[in-house]
Amino acid sequence: MSVDIAKNLKNISDQIELSRVESLMASENVSLIAVSKTKPVEDIVSAYKAGHRVFGENKVQEAQKKFAEIGHKREEIELHLIGPLQTNKAKEAVETFDVIQTVDRPKLVKALAKEIKKLGKQPEFYIQVNTGEEPQKAGVLPDDLKELIGLCHEQDLRVTGLMCIPPVDEEPSLHFSFLSKLAKEYDLPNLSMGMSNDFDLAVRFGATHVRVGSGIFGARDYTGVD
Repeated sequence: MSVDIAKNLKNISDQIELSRVESLMASENVSLIAVSKTKPVEDIVSAYKAGHRVFGENKVQEAQKKFAEIGHKREEIELHLIGPLQTNKAKEAVETFDVIQTVDRPKLVKALAKEIKKLGKQPEFYIQVNTGEEPQKAGVLPDDLKELIGLCHEQDLRVTGLMCIPPVDEEPSLHFSFLSKLAKEYDLPNLSMGMSNDFDLAVRFGATHVRVGSGIFGARDYTGVD
């Protein structure tokens, strides 16, 4: 069964706008990040032809390969890294992405700062916060956020926002509200929160960016994906 990517983009954009106008907490502008991980270049091009320009990928090497293939179109695209980043991929991440959303530890901050100085390229950075304090999940613990933000400033990383992924078995609104409060506390304008199943709720709690993949591109086939 084929997926109508253009139609899905319009439907989700309409839902975002509806949630935005119905909430007093909503941001004035909400950016839809089309999460294209595991999806072919053809799907990215279909979204591009439908007028979409903001995409998200989970893996550095996958993003490098796919977005190199789309040629001059890349110049118009804002590309976000939304998956965990290893320090040994810092160079490639700085080269490839416009926004890196998953800064979460001092070692990574220092590796990114080193590559920024070498490459002369400065992406935007969001700090991923482990709002549920789950031991198996990436993200800085809330109690350690202030120290990590301070280190980012010392290392000249341009931090503009926070990102979270709520625990699957908890009410997401509690985590969205908490992240929104943290962003205000540290005067950070961007909030990346909400995915295909809860993006409308995230918008109501002030998300400036929502990350939607299957809602746009259809269910993912992980066969052969490591």
